[in-house]
Amino acid sequence: MRILGLDVGSKRIGLALSDELLFTAQGLQSLERKDPETDLRAIAGLVMSNHVVEIVVGLPLSMDGTESKQTKEVREFIVDLTGAVSVPVKAWDERLTSMQAERAMLEADLSRAKRRKLSDKVAAQLILQSYLDARKR
Repeated sequence: MRILGLDVGSKRIGLALSDELLFTAQGLQSLERKDPETDLRAIAGLVMSNHVVEIVVGLPLSMDGTESKQTKEVREFIVDLTGAVSVPVKAWDERLTSMQAERAMLEADLSRAKRRKLSDKVAAQLILQSYLDARKR
């Protein structure tokens, strides 16, 4: 039993997977976006191969809680994903996760190129970890 975390962007989808005890989130290779059908099929494959029981998708809200164009696009993605998989799909507030990911990678002294490559994966990991932590409370 695992939970899959997604950070949905226009070019890539960051992926993270929980451990079987639902304590920690590990980042996976990011998914390069191709077309909606291919993207959904790839995620459905991850759900099946990893025994995923739930998907958490980061919802990009503004700092004041309002929705943007990107929020609307992610909500539409969630609707499409819900139709493509047989597990629950939940939206999770992702405010500050991109900034946290960037800060963590800067502290690790990663080059700009490496940070760009890893940012989606790290953001997905932070989204999923915050969800897992909230479940424990």
